[in-house]
Amino acid sequence: MATEQRQPLSPDAWLAQVTEQTLEPALPIIDPHHHLWDHPNNRYMLDEILRDTGTGHRVLATVFVECLSMYRADGPESLKPVGETEFVNGIAAQSASGQYGETRIAAGIASFADLTLGAAVEEVLQAHIAAAPARFRGIRHAGGFDTDPRVRNSHTNPPADLYESARFREGFARLKKLNLTFEAWQYHPQMRSVVALAQAFPDTTIILNHFGGPLGIGPYEGKRAEIFRQWKDDMTELARCPKVVVKLGGINMPVNGFNWHRLPKPPTSDQLVAATRDYYLHTIDKFGPRRCMFESNFPVDRLSCSYGVLWNAFKKIAAEFTADEKAQLFHRTAAETYRLSVPSV
Repeated sequence: MATEQRQPLSPDAWLAQVTEQTLEPALPIIDPHHHLWDHPNNRYMLDEILRDTGTGHRVLATVFVECLSMYRADGPESLKPVGETEFVNGIAAQSASGQYGETRIAAGIASFADLTLGAAVEEVLQAHIAAAPARFRGIRHAGGFDTDPRVRNSHTNPPADLYESARFREGFARLKKLNLTFEAWQYHPQMRSVVALAQAFPDTTIILNHFGGPLGIGPYEGKRAEIFRQWKDDMTELARCPKVVVKLGGINMPVNGFNWHRLPKPPTSDQLVAATRDYYLHTIDKFGPRRCMFESNFPVDRLSCSYGVLWNAFKKIAAEFTADEKAQLFHRTAAETYRLSVPSV
C-alpha cells in the first residue's frame, strides 16, 4: 500500500484544486473497500473517512479491509492480527451510535489471518469472529509478489507461490466452514493463480481486489496495451468461476502507472474515466452487475484523486446502465457479499 505523495503542496491542498458538483447525489452507495490507520503524519481514522464520505455522495455504509493496523503488542504471534478487528469494531461502534451522521463506517470487516498456518488458522478465525461477531465477514491474505525490486511486494511479505501452496490451501479450506469470504489481492501476472484457487474451492466466495492489480511501473511501464490484452483474457477466465466477485476500483494507485500523483493538479472525473473506463466495462460485461461493486480504496487512492471526483467517475462509467444495474453496482452487491443490513436502502 503505497503512501508517498510527490506534490509540492500538502495532499489536502493538492486535492482541493479540483472540485466537482456531485452527480446523482441521492444514489445509495456502500463503499466496500477502505482502510483505517494512525501512523506518524499519516492518519486516517473516523474523522478523516467521514470527511471524505461526507463530500456529497450518499454513502450509507462502508467495509474495512485489513492494513496492518493496531495489531496486538502481546500474546501469540498468530493472534496479533485480531487486534485490528478489535480496533475497527470500536470505530464501527462509534459510527453506529448515529452521532456522526447517516454513514455506518466499517459495517463489515475483513481482517488478516495467516492462512499458511494450515488447519491451525481456525483458532485465529474464531478469535476474529468473537471480536466482532456482528461485523467480521472475512480475511485478506495478500499475495502480491514480483521479482523486480521496483514493484513493492505486498505488506504480508508473501512468497511467489502463496496461493498455490499446500499449507495456504489447507488454511483457506477453513473459510467456507465459518461462512467467511476471501479477499484476493495480487498483481496481474498472478491472475492465473486466483483462477486456480477459485476452481479448487468453488464454494468459497473470493472477492478480487482492485481489478487483480494491473501493474504499470518498473518492467511493466509502457506496456499497458499488451498487459490489458492479457488481463482481459484472465478476467474472462476468472468470470467462469461463479463464486468470484470483483471490486471495481483501486486502479489509481502509483503502482498502476497512471502517475496521477505526479501531476500539478489531480485528475477530473472525466480524466479518470478516459484512462480507466475499459477496465470497468470489460469486468462488468464478463461478471455482470450482480458480481461487481465499485470501491474507493481510500486513503490509498486518495494519493491520486478526491473521494467526490472518484465516485463521480464511477457514476459516469455507469451512466448507461439501468437503475437496477446501478443499484447492484453501487450498493446491492456489497450488501449481499458482506451480509450487510442497511436500513436506508
